[in-house]
Amino acid sequence: MVFIDALQLLKLNEIPEDWVEAVWDLEFTQRVPLDDAIEEQLAANGEKAFRLLHQYFLAQAAEQQPSDGSDGASQNIWVILGENGVSVKSLVAMLSYFVLVGKSKVANVQKRVNALQSASLYLLLLKIPGSIINQVFHEVLMDTCMNLTSHCWPQDSGKKRKKDGLKCSQGDGKRSKPERKNHSEMEVDEAEDEDDEEIHFSGQDLMKIRDAVALLVQSLLRLLQTFALKDRPHSVNNCAQIFSKLLYFEPVIGKLTFNAAQDIAKLKSVPEMAFYGLQLLCSPKHGDQKESLRRVFYHLLFVILMMEKASRKPTLLLPSQAILATRDHAIQFVCHLVNELKELAQPFRQILLQHICFKMVEKSEYRNHGAQAVGMLTSQMESADYACFVKWLCNFSRHSKMVNRLFSVDVVMVLLEQPERSSDECNNPDLVCFLSHAFLIQNLLFARRKDESPTVQGHAFNCLAQCLELHSLNATRAVHSLFCATGTQMVFEGETTEGIVSLQTTQKTYRTLPFRTVELSNNSNTGCDAKENLALLLHSIKDPKINVRKAALQALVGLLKHGVIPMSAENLASLSERCRDPAVSVKKKALQCVGELLAAKPEYRLVQMAWMKGVFPVMLDSETSVQDKALEAMEQTLLSQVKSYSASCHLDANQRLAWDLLGLLCDECRNLSRYFSKAFTIWSKQNKFTPTFITHLISHIDSDHVAGAWLLLSKVVASSPRVPYSKILDAWDTMISSGSVNGTTCTHILCVIGDIAKNLNGESKDRIVADLMSWLKTFTSLEVICAAVETLYQLGCSEDIKQTQAFMNRHCGELVTVCEDYLAKILLTENGTQNLNEKLMIKHLHTLGVASLNCPARVSKRMVLLVVSVLTAHSDRLAECQEELPASLPLSQFKANSLPTSIRAHGVLTLGKLCLQHEELAQKYLPVFARELEVGTEVAIRNNVVVIMGDLCVRYTNIVDVYIPNISACLRDDEAVVRENTLITLTNLLQEEFVKWKGSLFFRFMVALVDPVPAIARLCEYCLIHSLLNKNPEMFSQHFIECIFHFNSYSKHKVYNKFPQTEREKVRFSLKGEQHREKRFQIYRFLLEHFTDAQRFNIYNKISQTILTCFADEELPLDADGAEILSETFNILTLKEMKLQAMSASAGGATAEEGEEENMATMAKAIMQAAQKKVVSQVQKKTFIQNIVPLIISLKHLLEQKRSPVLRDLMAYLQVTMQDYRNEVKEFFAGDEQLATEVEFALKKAEERDMLEQMESCSLVQDGKTAGSVQGSPARLRSCLPFTFCTPQPPRPKPASLRLVHTERRVTRSREEQPGASKSISLEATVMSKGAQNNRAISTPKGGNINVTFGEVSAIFNDQSSSIGGETSVQPNEQRTSGPRQWKVQSPLRQKKRI
Repeated sequence: MVFIDALQLLKLNEIPEDWVEAVWDLEFTQRVPLDDAIEEQLAANGEKAFRLLHQYFLAQAAEQQPSDGSDGASQNIWVILGENGVSVKSLVAMLSYFVLVGKSKVANVQKRVNALQSASLYLLLLKIPGSIINQVFHEVLMDTCMNLTSHCWPQDSGKKRKKDGLKCSQGDGKRSKPERKNHSEMEVDEAEDEDDEEIHFSGQDLMKIRDAVALLVQSLLRLLQTFALKDRPHSVNNCAQIFSKLLYFEPVIGKLTFNAAQDIAKLKSVPEMAFYGLQLLCSPKHGDQKESLRRVFYHLLFVILMMEKASRKPTLLLPSQAILATRDHAIQFVCHLVNELKELAQPFRQILLQHICFKMVEKSEYRNHGAQAVGMLTSQMESADYACFVKWLCNFSRHSKMVNRLFSVDVVMVLLEQPERSSDECNNPDLVCFLSHAFLIQNLLFARRKDESPTVQGHAFNCLAQCLELHSLNATRAVHSLFCATGTQMVFEGETTEGIVSLQTTQKTYRTLPFRTVELSNNSNTGCDAKENLALLLHSIKDPKINVRKAALQALVGLLKHGVIPMSAENLASLSERCRDPAVSVKKKALQCVGELLAAKPEYRLVQMAWMKGVFPVMLDSETSVQDKALEAMEQTLLSQVKSYSASCHLDANQRLAWDLLGLLCDECRNLSRYFSKAFTIWSKQNKFTPTFITHLISHIDSDHVAGAWLLLSKVVASSPRVPYSKILDAWDTMISSGSVNGTTCTHILCVIGDIAKNLNGESKDRIVADLMSWLKTFTSLEVICAAVETLYQLGCSEDIKQTQAFMNRHCGELVTVCEDYLAKILLTENGTQNLNEKLMIKHLHTLGVASLNCPARVSKRMVLLVVSVLTAHSDRLAECQEELPASLPLSQFKANSLPTSIRAHGVLTLGKLCLQHEELAQKYLPVFARELEVGTEVAIRNNVVVIMGDLCVRYTNIVDVYIPNISACLRDDEAVVRENTLITLTNLLQEEFVKWKGSLFFRFMVALVDPVPAIARLCEYCLIHSLLNKNPEMFSQHFIECIFHFNSYSKHKVYNKFPQTEREKVRFSLKGEQHREKRFQIYRFLLEHFTDAQRFNIYNKISQTILTCFADEELPLDADGAEILSETFNILTLKEMKLQAMSASAGGATAEEGEEENMATMAKAIMQAAQKKVVSQVQKKTFIQNIVPLIISLKHLLEQKRSPVLRDLMAYLQVTMQDYRNEVKEFFAGDEQLATEVEFALKKAEERDMLEQMESCSLVQDGKTAGSVQGSPARLRSCLPFTFCTPQPPRPKPASLRLVHTERRVTRSREEQPGASKSISLEATVMSKGAQNNRAISTPKGGNINVTFGEVSAIFNDQSSSIGGETSVQPNEQRTSGPRQWKVQSPLRQKKRI
């Protein structure tokens, strides 16, 4: 008989009974050694015996179902064993022996195969009726057999599994305690004491093990079909865990089918068997179906999240194709179970979705896959269930954890891709509003526009732009309603946009996260204000965070492209301005955005101008990559569109756009031409201008866009190898004969003629020179005059300088003579000014100035006096020409003449050009110019004088240097245009070092920082930071202390504020007084913000030595002015900008709002900051004790003696300074115990005041519904429930202590002081950190970090059973910190009274 033969091969009769008893006594946890001879026989006969037994057990299993209630043939096994004297215990012990041998890490292939076959036989034996009565079942052995699927399969050739996965970013970074090992991990194998050896298996070996694993899984499935595990929850949970691991065992070929009844023998792949096993576990015979579904969904959760549930923290699996396929199969299986079990499984699908959201990590790849999983699961939902999930997601989107809010945005985008559900499909009227796409966009997505996290805020803006690309018409309408004032304003209950509603989280790491449905409440509403939304978007474009600016740019472009917001100049200016953003990535993004907008709306003139204003200035950017991007855009848009033209050809859209842009460049955007020239300089080096390109370009000079063609020719002719000169000369003749060409085109034609002049023959040159002279004598537009004179110079230029100068003297001298005669006719004849042509007079003056620069020898004294007479009324003196004007007489002191201001302003410019060529004229008229700046009343004249004196400073630096105070005084001119030009002129002179920072120049620059015109203030800030500070990094720190004395007009110090100034200048630049206090401190903050830590440290000590010491030693009197200086000094020392960055920067771990990727990138920096902070703190403390404290004590006594009000400022300074040393007050002020007591008392009182204010805020919040409260939290039942796999819901913390409230308030203040930081705060989310018992309290105003890990599972609750009032704190006693340190300090006044 087969069964008897197999038993004989196993030598069961030869096995000692003591050995069998020992195996059973050890509960199959350890391998008991057998006799060597028996082991050899078993090794030789084991494979054959297992094959025979397997065939027999399968045959018995097929006959195990009796038809008449009797045991039937299935009893034969136990009878045969008894008849042959073989005990069941011996058979089970022998099978366990093979199982334990093959479980070893160093087991060879045959041992592993034998172990798997033995385990399969044991499971088949359990399937045979009578196994329970004959005591075959043993839970430990059964679990061990099932776990062989992972123990016997080689894991990465013996390498550690820890190296495979990526750590889950959901962890909070705390060190967790080692968990207890389960029974399957308690076996002690002899091989475990040895070093792990890497055993390499061949492909054939792996196939043998794989077939044995498949055989074992099939046996397990057969067992589950008949063997009930209803009373064995541990075994059921173990089976679910094993099946979830087997899903990754091998790839599945073909399509999976999840039928309720399947032939196990036909299941080919192990994952297919595993899914069938999970389905079997959900049957009623294995326990309550709800518990089974919860258990199965719990294990599938990690498959969907692409995580491996490790003993401590989940680890991320690399998203390979196999992992993604397994994830998709798991989602399909979940949908199958829901379709099969209907109402029974639907609540668990809802809970599974919630856990996917809560368990999600920050990595974008995993978030995208997770959102797709949510979309696949929700697509199968009924409308009512879908609405419930969206309602939950709305509250989840305001969770205190950043990654949760971030993932909610991803989920919204996936849900928007699904077809919108009809309101008729939902019977519950309260849930209808959650079905529309408008709700998802307005109440979930757009609500994140004000998120406190820049990552979430930027992601929301990016997704908002993507919404306009969706096929859903309602989604597009929803976006329109957000920004269009005429759109439908949709207001949904339960939305907030002002901040993040905390879900009452704590910093404690939750070991278990229940799988239970809980509703999250909210208490605020919002509407959609189109103007506010657009203003917020435009403001976000200037956000301090780079990713927010980039995302806002993308959103703005999307809105403009789809016509949601108007193509206004303001909106387009915001876009083009970002092309000059300080961040390189933002500049590149802005260039991309303006390019997208131009491609989408090429016909809009404003868009064309915005593109040029954004792209062209970038050509001067310091970043090469940005230049290259702009250059590429210009080449594709302009240069590559120049093609051959004929009257019969048709220009395509791109060509029309190119010529429209060139036309704008010749008209409204002429100021961008200098940036355009930079591009051509680069292109010429790259040989872009081929003869073919020039030929195509010249073909356009007779077209409608002739202006753009000449513009391009003027840029490229100079660097072109071959140019058809004849066509250019023909165009010149046409222009001269017609005279109808506009000034800009004339200028470009003249530029082309000048560039080709060296290649023209003498005859052509003479003809052109004659044309130019006759043209100049007609006095055309001003810009043409300059270009014509420059072309005249290029035509007459030769290698002989004398010959060139003679040519210019002849022709330009002729122009000077013509202008001189015209001026004499107007100024020296009676009634000459009555019929004055103002424009012609200006052209003559301009021509005279331009021509005189090229022929200084032809400038006569009479000509100079004629120009001066334009500015004065003494024409009678000029007629006599007997004496010259006194040099000290300012222009404005002459009797006003009848000439218009515009003529006088051009006369000043002409006089300045004459001075540039004659040093004696410059020396003579510089005092006149300087005086004009002081007393002149005409804005245009003062403005031109500033420009003239700047040019003269370059030419005659030493002469003009004495007049720099007169120029800088114009920084406080009454007219903004004069102040702006003065600022630009001085910046250029300082940059080129024609002017030095001497006297009051620096302080006058500082006053420009607080100019009443914001544009001038920003310009001054830009000039100082980006142009001047780079040349002199010590500039700010060198002048800081003197700023205190200068702006307060204090001159009693023996060193500072001693430079000469007139009384008029002192009054003009004084910022003294309480009314100017904010302006002074704005300057102080600006300077300190751009200090290095070394400069801050030095300036702190220098202030104490030069200011505090002088008052303490009474070198400076403590009068009213002195008290103001001392008070202001203490206020400066308390500024947050004065604090060292190394001390204020966070050197600790990552905050709750930071992602894991960012944390890993900044880990080394954080460590360095921590070390630096420690060293700097020690040095600062030592310096403070040695240098500052004695001065403070001395000053305090002096101020008390004088009864000065500055004492309040001193105490306020100490209160702020000692915040970081509150426990060392007595040590610092050991020399003055009274002062130490007063400082401690002041600190205590300040703390109490902050606490009271915070408590008042808390009471205001608690009067209504508590923000972020959790309704129906089942926290009370968690300890008594057997299964804790429920909706993630941390319990509500206990009320914070007073110290916590105060700490939280300090954190809130620091956040409010940071630009762009959110001002919202959830008071109830304040918690204590884990290490708070050793250090002072640390608060997390926006909620703690939840470690969503699952170690247990509990029963599910419906809405009614989960609404249980009351919540308990989860912090254990050892983690609860004691209250704040009690201040044992009394008021110094009370102490004095007692004495």
